[in-house]
Amino acid sequence: MEQLFDIKKRIRSVNDIRQMTRAMQLVSAAKMRKSKSQLDRVFPFFSLCAESMLEIQRSNKDIDNPYFTLRKKKHGETWRIGYFILTGDQGLAGAYNHNVVRIAEEHIRGKVLDNINKGLKTESTLYVFGSVGRDKLARDSYPVDKNFSFPITEPTYYQARAVADQIRHKYLSGELDLVYLVYTKMESSISMTPVIQRVVPVNTDALRSILPSGDGEVGMALERGAQLEYHPSPDAVFSFLIDTYLNAMLYGAMVEAYASEQTARMTAMDNATRNADDMLEDLTIKSNQARQARITNELIEIVNGANQIQK
Repeated sequence: MEQLFDIKKRIRSVNDIRQMTRAMQLVSAAKMRKSKSQLDRVFPFFSLCAESMLEIQRSNKDIDNPYFTLRKKKHGETWRIGYFILTGDQGLAGAYNHNVVRIAEEHIRGKVLDNINKGLKTESTLYVFGSVGRDKLARDSYPVDKNFSFPITEPTYYQARAVADQIRHKYLSGELDLVYLVYTKMESSISMTPVIQRVVPVNTDALRSILPSGDGEVGMALERGAQLEYHPSPDAVFSFLIDTYLNAMLYGAMVEAYASEQTARMTAMDNATRNADDMLEDLTIKSNQARQARITNELIEIVNGANQIQK
């Protein structure tokens, strides 16, 4: 049996760890609530933007916009793909960062194999938010852009707009043919799913996912059969909305990723606190047993000593 002194030392150590994990749990919960409230305030504007784009596309089939045109590649040509991957700057968040990196790696390998079967080449460039994912992907020899560095902590709309500007420039200049966004979507407080969405060329499924109903029908700003004139033209209005759409997609993904990270860390710290409570309970029982054993040994020694004196 362990010595009582050693058990008490372990109790103090576990109790210190419990206080730390409990504090981290409360901090993560506060950050998660704050980030979700930010997204809730701007979501109606983003939703209306997506509705308007779907309406223009539905009522004007002849729209010629580069953001809606999937480029064609001939045999032997190269697809240049950009992945904007949102991971965290800190650990202690369970499998959060691992899941994001894993789904990105699987998608990259899948794209390479698919293009090989079509006789095409693939060049991928990874733009990684957060140091955890950046370091992991760089160690695995993936082509990570070292000049791209954006923190994921407390994202702002201005940060999202700066990243969206980079995406617009790289896509229109031909530096990238496809751009994917890899992040974790927070379905509920206990359900988080890593997802990959194509942001350019614009995917109508991604547009519909912004809407509250997710089907692109409920809450449409224009009733079926009605006609609406766009000034100066549908193309011009559509180009304006594209910028807002990209800003919205980036900002929404950054907030979702940040909230998911904080939720994952909150859950991990809650589990750690519970484990610490269980350890403290076990150690308290061992401490009581050790104290009782010491008292018993002392009584035995006293009795034996008394017997020796009587003899």
